[in-house]
Amino acid sequence: MYLPPQFNAKDRAIAIDLMRAHPFASLVSNDEEGLPYITHLPLVLDDPGRGALALLGHCARPNPQWRHLAARPRAVVSFLGPHAYLSPAVYPDLARVPTWNYLAVHCTVEARLIDTPAEKDALLKRLIAQHEPGYARQWRELGEEFQHRMLAGIVGFELRVTALQCKLKLNQHRPESHAAMRALYEAGSPDEQALAGWMTRLGMATGAPSAERH
Repeated sequence: MYLPPQFNAKDRAIAIDLMRAHPFASLVSNDEEGLPYITHLPLVLDDPGRGALALLGHCARPNPQWRHLAARPRAVVSFLGPHAYLSPAVYPDLARVPTWNYLAVHCTVEARLIDTPAEKDALLKRLIAQHEPGYARQWRELGEEFQHRMLAGIVGFELRVTALQCKLKLNQHRPESHAAMRALYEAGSPDEQALAGWMTRLGMATGAPSAERH
């Protein structure tokens, strides 16, 4: 993605926080004609703490995405965090234009398909533990025949992250706008309030320096 230096967040912890807080992602791979094929789906970040990151998920078997991944394992995953319009009213001078602020993470990945019943069962149990641990008992009580039928209808995948980009577009290069911008966002929509929270995390409009500010 287009990544000017002032918006390039190089702290991996920020990217990890965004992926976990906004797990509904876009998985982009190439089809047989070389065109992008996109599936929107939740992905769980697997961080074993050894420097390697992976994303875990699955799609319906009729979805051709998994076949594209089998033929061409290299793909891109995009996560979009909070985003909002920014009025030029936050600037002290009038020679300004509106913009849109947003937080995003792009991962280049190598896909490995997960398609044996045992592997898919283990994958689903991890996803259940992430999203709704209380459902685990209900899943067990549905019976093996039902479980096998449901597992046959999906193909899982592990997406090993080989490159990571994190963009925080929050007007970092316009400090004269920060105080008004944060006040505006704090009084706004949930996305705007989330952006105000990130401004606080990055030390913007507080007068305090931040090691995460770029």
